[in-house]
Amino acid sequence: MADYRHLAKLFAGRWIPGPKVEDGMRFANYLNGKGITTILNYLGEGFKETKDMDHTFEVYDEILKGLRNSINYQISIKPTQIGIPDYPELAASYYDKLVEEAGRYGIFVWVDMEESNTVDATIDLYLRKIDRPNTGLCIQSYLKRSFDDVKNLVEKGGRIRLVKGAYNEAESIAYKERSETTKNFSKIMDYLFEHENYFMVATHDLNLVNEAIEKNRKYNRNFHIAMLNGIRNKEVQRLGLHGARVALYVPFGEAWMSYAVRRLKETSNLRLVMRSLLQSQKI
Repeated sequence: MADYRHLAKLFAGRWIPGPKVEDGMRFANYLNGKGITTILNYLGEGFKETKDMDHTFEVYDEILKGLRNSINYQISIKPTQIGIPDYPELAASYYDKLVEEAGRYGIFVWVDMEESNTVDATIDLYLRKIDRPNTGLCIQSYLKRSFDDVKNLVEKGGRIRLVKGAYNEAESIAYKERSETTKNFSKIMDYLFEHENYFMVATHDLNLVNEAIEKNRKYNRNFHIAMLNGIRNKEVQRLGLHGARVALYVPFGEAWMSYAVRRLKETSNLRLVMRSLLQSQKI
């Protein structure tokens, strides 16, 4: 852990704009000036105390009020920050309030996907407001169920942010080989291009990025290419300058250390992570 914590301090400044709400909003304004959509996420997950859930709601409420009527801003919230799975009624109450408030201010709300034991509860939470045009759900292609989930959600009018996913799950429910996860990502992406107008392709895999751009020549969809802040920022900027709609997922908050350590432990991303330290990502 000591080694990870030492490395995490080196990376944190590149990935995370700071611990405070104003740090996140300031960086969002900066990216907005570059034509890059910002997805702000307050760090933290797996909360067990309702006081932490209350605080999370207050933080997002502050963000929404600070960004009201702005353009190219979105937020993404983890269900375990607001009560999933232990307090589903509290989570529903907070989620409903955030979606309503965000809708008044013209801000899009993404629901993040976490570990497999919360997938059903997360989908149920998202379904509460699936008819609202400012809501979307993250889906992870490493889970074998994800194609069916996407199909069911799109048929109900859902909007999807597609990622590969990085949790360690059993082989019975998740693809263990990177090639299988990538193949499923491509399969789901095909379905989105064929059946959905607005969605996000969130990946650092440039082969998949190029595949998405090529598919869009045929389908002409309103989709974004999204990446994590600090990993391939220059590539995001380059894509934007060449006409693609682009977004950066920007985490902020006091829990920066645990976030940075977790990212460092994601061996599938280790090469990208090391490159992000060796190469400047300032844009």
